[in-house]
This record gives sequence, C-alpha cells and structure tokens, in this order.
Amino acid sequence: MRGGYVRLDGLDVHHVYGGHGSPSVVFIHGLGSAGYLEWRYTLPALARSHRVFAPDLPGFGRSQKPVGGYGIPLFARVIEEYIRARRLKPVLVGASMGGRVALDVALRSPESVRKLVLVNSLGVVRPTVHPFYPLLLVPRVGEGVLGVMREALHRLSPDQVRRYARRFVGVSGDVERVLDDVYLSGLREMHATDGFPRAYVSTVRALARPEAYRATSLMARLAECDLPVLLIWGARDKLLPLARARAAHEALPGARLAVIEDAGHTPQVERPEEFNRVLESFF
Repeated sequence: MRGGYVRLDGLDVHHVYGGHGSPSVVFIHGLGSAGYLEWRYTLPALARSHRVFAPDLPGFGRSQKPVGGYGIPLFARVIEEYIRARRLKPVLVGASMGGRVALDVALRSPESVRKLVLVNSLGVVRPTVHPFYPLLLVPRVGEGVLGVMREALHRLSPDQVRRYARRFVGVSGDVERVLDDVYLSGLREMHATDGFPRAYVSTVRALARPEAYRATSLMARLAECDLPVLLIWGARDKLLPLARARAAHEALPGARLAVIEDAGHTPQVERPEEFNRVLESFF
C-alpha cells in the first residue's frame, strides 16, 4: 500500500492505494474516521487480488480541512472526481456515513459504478440517535465537546478511552477491536489537527438535516437501478439496527444482505476475516 495526495474539487485529498487485479475497489470511510484507519484490515487483504483505493474525505484523516461546505454533496463530488481522475469503474464500498456518500454517487451516476456495497449504512435506514450527538448541534457546545474529546484522547490511557467510549459515546460491538491502539493513535493525530473539530461538528450538523436521510425515497431510487447491491450488516449495531436493514433489503429486488454475527456498527474491523470473505464472494 502507498499513500499520497491528489487535488480534487480544489482540495488536497489524501489517499492510500495499491494492489493488482480486477475489479478495482474504492472504499469510503465513515464519520470521524479516515480511509487508512477504517479499512486497515481490508485493504492489505484485498490488495492481493484487486486494485484498492481509500481516500480520506475532506476534513478527515490527512485531507485538507476547508472552513465550510461539509456534508454529503461535497463528499460525493470529491468521490466522483476521484473515480474519474483514476479512470475507474469500481466496486464502491461505503461504511456508515461513507455508505450514504457511496449511495449518492451511485444514484447520480450509476454508469460510473460496477457494484455497490453498503456497510451498516446511513441512507439505508434512519439512525437511532444517541444522547451524545444532539450536544454537537448546539453552537459552541459542540465545539466544546470536541475539545473535551481531544483532551481525553491525549490524557487518558487506551483502556480508559475504551471504557469511556463504551459507556458514554455509544460504541457498540467489540470495543477493544474497534478502538485498538492503531485506531486510537490515528484519532489522536486527527484531533490534534487544525480544522478537524470544525469539520466534525459541521458534518454532524449537515447530517442532522432531513434531506441527509430520506431512506425510503433513496431505497426506491436504488431499486430502479440495475446495479448489483450488497448490504453488509453487523447484527449488534445499535445505531442502525438490523431489523430496519432487513426491511430496507426487502424493498430492493435482487440485492443481497449479509449479516455478520457478533459484530456491531463496524463489522469490517470487528470481524475482518468474515467481512473480507463476504466482499470477495460478491466480487
């Protein structure tokens, strides 16, 4: 795997890439994460037989953090431009918020995508709102919460951070695997970057708008496309419950649903071997 920067939509976007073989696969990370972190167990495994690409969305990871404009439209434009610049027709894989971005790209230009994989994805269903997130919508309070998170990441031990995340932030599933030392190191790096708190809070506020979800209409539009679709869901996801994903799946003729037991919101990290097998089978 290699890393570098590309200029997209007037922004410097960091990405990691590598591998050989077809089809090519573009991975889109979720809120508060990065391509090189979210897919750390998937990229090396799939690079043995596929070209893999994982950009950091603007504001996250090591990508440029503009003053404003965050939300699904910006992220989708960047991914569309990324695909065009690389002359790809990839399998598009998005997790959580990244799934909502992938869904937008696929609906806007289905001819540019080979297949679509949505992993515990926004847009498939509406999320269950954790009590922590409404605080981020309040001016100044949200920024203060991010400041507390940054201090906690730098002052607390990894075990203390994991206990805090399990109790107060609503991280479900295998917390030790989700917030392993590699991921926590990446979080510390991001939170220490100028512009990250603003990017995170601005994105949460954009996602709180009703037009960010519209799950019923989005699934109806996806059902009209000819794209092969795979839904991958962690059975223990509390943010986006499996029961809602099953209902959405029933409205998608021909789509597949793969349920990964003993996994929460991030099956690609909690059960990477099974997750990678499911992806390869779909390819």
